[in-house]
Amino acid sequence: MKIRIKGNSIRFRLTKTEVATLCEKGYVEETTYLDPHPFRYAVQRKNIASLEASFKDNTMVLSISNHKLQGWEKNEIVGFETTIPIDANNNLDLLLEKDFVCLDERLEDQSDNYPNPKTITP
Repeated sequence: MKIRIKGNSIRFRLTKTEVATLCEKGYVEETTYLDPHPFRYAVQRKNIASLEASFKDNTMVLSISNHKLQGWEKNEIVGFETTIPIDANNNLDLLLEKDFVCLDERLEDQSDNYPNPKTITP
């Protein structure tokens, strides 16, 4: 799982295995060790209407509705997004999506990523 944070925007990208685990078990988590405390980020299934985010005990959790996850591991839906008002001047943009193979060369292992739609011929 990867996260990208820029300002008030948080983007979660999940591999094929992570999407399957989330759909089956309802939870996936990753940990980055920042001495002396670990930073955890997770996606969980929850009985809610839209995406939600929370941060507690060094863990950022993105929650998604049970309904939206039904069949996601098998269908062509790339992801889900929402904007949450924070106050009169600020919003939080949330995005959860399948992770595609990059079009340029990368050193990271992309063997569990989804095929990039730009490389698939009809």
